[in-house]
Amino acid sequence: MDTNAIRQRLDALITSSGEDYASLSRRLGRNASYIQQFIKRGVPRRLSESDRRILAQHFGIAEHLLGGPADESRAILPRPGLARAAEDYVLVPHYQIRASAGAGALPDSEAPAAAIAFQAGFIRDLAPGPPEHLAILSVDGDSMFPTLANGDQILIDTADRLRLRDGIYVLRVDDALMVKRLSLNPATRRLTIQSDNEAYPSWPDCDPTAITLIGRVVWVGRKLG
Repeated sequence: MDTNAIRQRLDALITSSGEDYASLSRRLGRNASYIQQFIKRGVPRRLSESDRRILAQHFGIAEHLLGGPADESRAILPRPGLARAAEDYVLVPHYQIRASAGAGALPDSEAPAAAIAFQAGFIRDLAPGPPEHLAILSVDGDSMFPTLANGDQILIDTADRLRLRDGIYVLRVDDALMVKRLSLNPATRRLTIQSDNEAYPSWPDCDPTAITLIGRVVWVGRKLG
């Protein structure tokens, strides 16, 4: 099996489980940088049999997904859906910048800070276009409450901005990112920019050329508690 694919698979499993390289390295009895060096630098070139077995058991996948033999008698019973996710997933970049659901937020940096793994079929149902046009941002503010709350993670499809229609979008106005509900007048082609929270103003009859659409919001994730 391609060692690069194994490294990418392991990286996606770590990201999706919320773990980190150092703690996983310590689980193997290795130095804290061991897993990071394997994934980022390809050192060592292959996982040892004992490391591979521990990692496979930890994530609930078959050993052959981490470079082990394809002998099914050696495979453990995977947790539902996780083995498939390891073979059929997409990594969506997560950006530290926040899309304001209030007065507007200025992005500090537009380099992705991490990547989150999604099962590819789930992503295809949400956004049929190429997955490289997807991104994850955080919501800042409460002007879109109760639809979106402060701190929510939103998945946006940047390819879907080209066929504007009613929906929730991330837009850029004067270098500030905002998340708002847009309504398009079919006769005049003018926009109404709305806040779902009635305590905040809405802006009717806006010129579409005055704003820059970043992408359409297609999914939201929320931390409970």
